[in-house]
Amino acid sequence: MPITFQRTWEDTDLQAYRASVARFIENEMAPQDEAARRRGHVGHELWRRAGELGFLCADIPQEWGGAGGDFRHEAVFYEEMARRGLSGMSTSVHAIVAHYFLNHGTQEQKQHYLPLMARGELVGAIAMTEPGAGSDLQGVRTRAERRDGHFVLSGSKTFITNGFLAGVVLVVCKTDPAQGAKGTSILVVETRDCPGYSVGRVLDKIGMKAQDTSELFFDGVKVPAENLLGGREGQGFYQLMSDLPYERLIIGVVAQACMEGAYEATLSYVRERHAFGQPVANFQNTRFKLAEVAAQIAVGRAFMDRCVEQLVAGRLDTATASMAKLWGSETQCRVLDELLQLWGGYGYMNESMIARMYADARVQRIYGGTSEIMKEVIARAM
Repeated sequence: MPITFQRTWEDTDLQAYRASVARFIENEMAPQDEAARRRGHVGHELWRRAGELGFLCADIPQEWGGAGGDFRHEAVFYEEMARRGLSGMSTSVHAIVAHYFLNHGTQEQKQHYLPLMARGELVGAIAMTEPGAGSDLQGVRTRAERRDGHFVLSGSKTFITNGFLAGVVLVVCKTDPAQGAKGTSILVVETRDCPGYSVGRVLDKIGMKAQDTSELFFDGVKVPAENLLGGREGQGFYQLMSDLPYERLIIGVVAQACMEGAYEATLSYVRERHAFGQPVANFQNTRFKLAEVAAQIAVGRAFMDRCVEQLVAGRLDTATASMAKLWGSETQCRVLDELLQLWGGYGYMNESMIARMYADARVQRIYGGTSEIMKEVIARAM
């Protein structure tokens, strides 16, 4: 009986939903991937189409314009992209931004932004990282000074996913630099017709070529006071920390699905590819490598499924989510390296899915908190 990686959290409704997601990805996303890789972004039309079909903000309640599902519905979309090596559309960051509004926004902020995000009319981004501040968010230098019913925002951000296409950006800034972490706030910036706001170059990355990652600049941008997330200054650091388990589990889920997709593709390849008069799959080294990979994937599937169930139940803690991110991203890189080797020279060509997966995987150990930060978080819970 062939090895399969069944999900414990999937029911018949989710299977039907998965089939719809897969059709959209196969028919509308995958054919555009090459063009998106060349220009560095997928374009707004794909986002709007995903919104029309109800695939965005799937776990946002219907009262706020979402689909009314839960994290499992989001996970289905991430998985179906990841197992095909498609990374251009960062619906994960979009969902994270939506959850900042849902969990911390005022009633007015939720009513205004969440329906627009669910329809794909506004693409969401969150601007944390600066040229001199990455994992150490207390070191951000972007400033926002309150003046006459608005904030004046100045500073720069880099490595911002969805930055080029973003219609709404959550900007982490200092509203009271003397207070350290307690002086951190998050401002909501709508980018259209926004004086002082500008997008720098789309950054040239090792992988994720179809995903727009940009520099953002804020030169005296006037932000209405009502665009302070949650309506209270000094809450930014708390808001950032409270949503980390959601973000880090997404990374683990993507890592797991990518490994499964890469394993399935490699299994097919070695059965078809011949060397020395026989399929590559017949060699003991190939069989042993695939056996090792299958065992790691099976272990990961059990752990990620438990984490998904805990998140849906509201019980996923920060340390466990950090374990999912750490184990998933580190294992993903090791597994893809082993699998790429079985493809030989073709595995090193950018046209192959395994090569793209390999290049895309490396950033998983960096964004959302580096592996080193994950170890610190886990160690503090011991």
